[in-house]
Amino acid sequence: MDRRTMLKATGSAAALSILRGIPLAKAGEAGKLKKSQKKKILVIGAHPDDPETGAGGTICLLKEAGHEVVCVYLTRGEAGIPGKSHEEAAAIRVVECTNACAVTGCSHIFMDQVDGATEINQARYKEMRDLLEREKPDVVITHWPIDGHRDHAVCGMLVVDAWRRLDRCFELFYFEVMTGVQTQMFRPTHWVDITKVRARKHRACYCHESQQLKEVMEGWHEPMERFRGIECRCEAAEAFARHTDAQALV
Repeated sequence: MDRRTMLKATGSAAALSILRGIPLAKAGEAGKLKKSQKKKILVIGAHPDDPETGAGGTICLLKEAGHEVVCVYLTRGEAGIPGKSHEEAAAIRVVECTNACAVTGCSHIFMDQVDGATEINQARYKEMRDLLEREKPDVVITHWPIDGHRDHAVCGMLVVDAWRRLDRCFELFYFEVMTGVQTQMFRPTHWVDITKVRARKHRACYCHESQQLKEVMEGWHEPMERFRGIECRCEAAEAFARHTDAQALV
């Protein structure tokens, strides 16, 4: 499937359209997949609010369809609240993540890197690889590795390294955040119609009250949703890029 393929779907089928090999729930049967049909999806973000802003609508649709979705946060957003210590900010943002995940219906995991000081080294590569080996996802959605925010780029690179070292045992997709300022040179391969869950996605994003997301949402993510919707002939959409390479296609 190339980037010109516009995936026009509604409801749970919209989210599933980005995930090769995942069964579609029939109309009116969202959440009634057989146990053998259910898949596990990890959405891995550098900070609290990254999974929600980048893929919140898709998360909601996947959960509605009956799949397991886990948001993984590389950091606890320790540097994200001016005037607060790292410990104080982390405590606030962990609660905000919990509230956001209650809206989307997914569970969550925190890793132990530090906001604004994320690292790429042998120990951190192993840490991400161990997590993915332990969680055994069918699909991972994470940051585009070419990103103007260092923490985002670190997160994406750690995941893609683990994907390769684990012999590409899961499907790997990238989401976008504040494209043009943060995510750079993003070329989608898949689109998801999030029209029916857009308001729910926004409620999850606004659970991150400490981040004052109104400006970010209204200035960046809502226009992105409308633009991606124009691309796939719907009101609002999220776009993703699927990672493949020569070895993965053999």
